[in-house]
Amino acid sequence: MSGTSRRRDRLRQLLEAAGRSAMLVTHAPNVRYLTGFTGEDSYLLVTDQEELLISDGRFEEQLRQECPGLPSLIRQPGEPIAEVTCQQLRARRLSDLVVETSTMSVEVFDVLCQQSVAERVHKGGVQVESLRELKDADEIAILKRAIDVAQRAFLAVRKTLSTSHTERDVAAELEWTIRKLGGGGCSFEPIVAVGARAALPHARAGDANLGSGGLVLIDWGATVDGYRSDLTRVLWTSKIPPKFTAIYQTVLEAQQAAIAVIRPGIRASDVDRAARQVFEAAGINDRFSHGLGHGIGLEVHEAPRLNKNQERELEPGMVVTVEPGVYFPDLYGVRIEDDVLVTQSGCEVLSDLPTDLQSNLVTLSS
Repeated sequence: MSGTSRRRDRLRQLLEAAGRSAMLVTHAPNVRYLTGFTGEDSYLLVTDQEELLISDGRFEEQLRQECPGLPSLIRQPGEPIAEVTCQQLRARRLSDLVVETSTMSVEVFDVLCQQSVAERVHKGGVQVESLRELKDADEIAILKRAIDVAQRAFLAVRKTLSTSHTERDVAAELEWTIRKLGGGGCSFEPIVAVGARAALPHARAGDANLGSGGLVLIDWGATVDGYRSDLTRVLWTSKIPPKFTAIYQTVLEAQQAAIAVIRPGIRASDVDRAARQVFEAAGINDRFSHGLGHGIGLEVHEAPRLNKNQERELEPGMVVTVEPGVYFPDLYGVRIEDDVLVTQSGCEVLSDLPTDLQSNLVTLSS
């Protein structure tokens, strides 16, 4: 039995436990997780008796290669996928259907309600996301490769940095280098922020020169076989002011405190709290304006979430970012981020780029 087949069986078990007989999976990362299909614009129907992948002619050969043995239906050009899906649902006369409303347009939802003739269409459909929280051995191996490619790209680009480089240049170099190293590109548009722009947690790379601000915050990741890494480092490019040193060390201490408590059974909110207590002791908790981290996998932001409102207990197989940060408008921002696997007895930090300040001093070429 293939890994994707086992995942579909686990989904059936979840549906059965909830008293549901069928689910229509429309969110592309979820379709990929359950089938191995890397294309788009395709739906997967899973019932207690069968499964069907609905796609189109662009992917007919790709389906044969990626999903051997999985029943599929190729819709004709011009046939809307929602209507073709409803034809299949009507033929099965389902008593109930779970749909993924959090990632579905209102238009598609209305079509399914009106044309599927399922007796009950249930909103929600987070069952697949709950399965994706716990990575299997194959997924962990791919994530490790995504982290390795991201780190190697960062180190390669770091060696080339000059005073004339702009934020946009660095982002482009990361994308190109990741692809050169065998990745599928960046996990997301890299954040490259010089000086005071680092106080913007989600700054977009622009035209600021690296030599103009004293420091540069880089938040990036690599995609490998669809799985995404997510890392952040702050590079200092001139003499380090003592006050910045103290702030940086506080952020690093907060990250280390959070990682130290990660283990099976701890609540996500308690991991967030471990970092927040360090900032409270330093009197800068008001500068920590976001949650501590999030799951990574086929999406760069997925469950579980590490923030003060999440009571979800961590389990072995979860992979999360730990990324405390503090931001001082018109001055600078500091964020340190690593990717962490929850193990049977604690955790394993999967990324290993140095986090100490001295290791992140760089001399820019002119």
